[in-house]
Amino acid sequence: MSINVLVVDDHEVVRSGLACLFRGTEINVVGEAVDGNDAIEKTLQHKPDVVLMDIRMPEMDGLAALEKLQSDAPGTPVVMLSTYDNPTYVARGVALGAVDYVLKGSPREQIVEAIQHAATGGKQIEGGIMARVKGTMAKRHDAKNSEFPLTNREMQVLRHLALGLSNREIGRSLSISIETVKEHVQNILRKIDVTDRTQAAVWAVRKGLV
Repeated sequence: MSINVLVVDDHEVVRSGLACLFRGTEINVVGEAVDGNDAIEKTLQHKPDVVLMDIRMPEMDGLAALEKLQSDAPGTPVVMLSTYDNPTYVARGVALGAVDYVLKGSPREQIVEAIQHAATGGKQIEGGIMARVKGTMAKRHDAKNSEFPLTNREMQVLRHLALGLSNREIGRSLSISIETVKEHVQNILRKIDVTDRTQAAVWAVRKGLV
């Protein structure tokens, strides 16, 4: 069974290269888009099985397009494709609903596998970037046997914060309201004795929490 894919990237050479990459596989490129706005329009037009989306693009970037697709084309799997092994990009992708994140320099088999998994409702590639970051974001914290004075939820919020997510993105990732996120952030700042989010993020990195 063929998998219809929309390729979104602002560089023609990348789009052409991906089309060549998929030759001989069940992946069929049904359309190409050059930025986030174009991606939304083409997704609604072609109704692909999977959207393969670059992150850094002009006009509307891939993460903003990913978020909009969740409301405009709910249920459409999106695999983020990037040059950058950037934990913040990956974490934001997780929070906004991407099903996987692969690097442009990955082996052909890995990119194909990510699309196949996305099309069939499978999980991220085991041992891949998104699986690793997602595991960090969801990791539980045993407050009773810990040197850190934070609850499990506060530790989760702190990890998200340290990865560069906004309150809105943290709320989406953890399925809690923005007001609840703000309350957790204030508790975190007080408990670890810092004055702002940047200091909290630095504290988390120094403690090896992310």
